[in-house]
Amino acid sequence: MDADAQGPAEVLRNIWQADDSGVPELDAECSPTKACRNMKDVSFDGFAEEGGDIATAWRNTLAREGKLGSGTVADLVFGNGN
Repeated sequence: MDADAQGPAEVLRNIWQADDSGVPELDAECSPTKACRNMKDVSFDGFAEEGGDIATAWRNTLAREGKLGSGTVADLVFGNGN
């Protein structure tokens, strides 16, 4: 290994060899909370006018906030052909 690669490799070895004795203290300091992934009560009710289209309401919200782009997802991924 060359000198440039040996530094990061040594850091990784130290991380992998470390014990987790300080984890409970870290958890107490950082106050971890349980992530709630229960989505059964999440809805888009009220986002659009009664009987309105949610996609149109979302587009209008993005336009109002100045976040509506004119490109496509393909433009973002592959770059604009211009």
